[in-house]
Amino acid sequence: MKHLVPLALLAILTSAPAMAHDAVSLTELAKAFGWDFENAEITTEKVGDHLYVLFGIGGNIAVSIGPQGVFIVDDQFPELMPRIKTAIEELGGSNVDFAVNTHWHFDHAESNATLGANGTWLVSQLNSRRMMLDNHIVDMVAVAYDQGAYPPEALPVITYDEQMQFFFNDERIDLMHFGPAHTTGDTAVIFRSHNAVHLGDVFNNSGYPFIDAGNGGSLDGIIGFCKAVLAQLDEDSVVIPGHGPVATYADLQAYVAMLETIRERVVALIDRGASLSDVIAANPTSEWDAVKGDPARLLDRAYLSLTRD
Repeated sequence: MKHLVPLALLAILTSAPAMAHDAVSLTELAKAFGWDFENAEITTEKVGDHLYVLFGIGGNIAVSIGPQGVFIVDDQFPELMPRIKTAIEELGGSNVDFAVNTHWHFDHAESNATLGANGTWLVSQLNSRRMMLDNHIVDMVAVAYDQGAYPPEALPVITYDEQMQFFFNDERIDLMHFGPAHTTGDTAVIFRSHNAVHLGDVFNNSGYPFIDAGNGGSLDGIIGFCKAVLAQLDEDSVVIPGHGPVATYADLQAYVAMLETIRERVVALIDRGASLSDVIAANPTSEWDAVKGDPARLLDRAYLSLTRD
């Protein structure tokens, strides 16, 4: 999802309650978010020797290229895959050997079918694969997407529960799951030799995070997941977010502190009987809005996750 929310959607964010609208197709969603698959460019940033981040439309892609092949984290959309492969080739890679999904959402895993059909081994946390087996509505408040079940060739063939390791391209790569957060099946991918982590959408560096509360995500889960990842890192770590520019350990710390403060304020309002409208009107995110954008989606999904029990 693009940097911040497109202007066409801002009015919707503060109006009707969630799911007061019909779920849309990917074509309609692309139009709503202003995605231009035909003209989108893939850009590259070097994180370290043989480790890169590719930016396009959708989730950031981490790419490890080395003597054993190509290992990527997330894969965006099939319309972009020819350009993604070209970018990988320009970096010295060829076919993608392994592709890890940080979670099951369309903008991070829609190219699974293309990769899987061409021999890439697909990997995810077990809950993400389970979610891919069925249809789900992803309610982003301003718009809801009807995400269909993934075809067989798009399903991960390697899964794990809490932790697994790859020893690939002369590096230990840890896949770690710390419970429901952005979704129920999030994966943090830690490249140990590079002291770098890809956090998927548990960490959004382009605006406020989206909590897929309708499918088991929660604000508490995001905070707890990020804290668990911080415990795996150090002050010099590189943090690759699901969206937005590559960040630092300090950036992730500040993100957690922001979410903890927002949570504290929202819970205090809920304890006094506040409705969602009351919470939004109280503006508990005021000091971050100028940078992070409209908070209505965050507050809507946070409110749901904090009150549904």
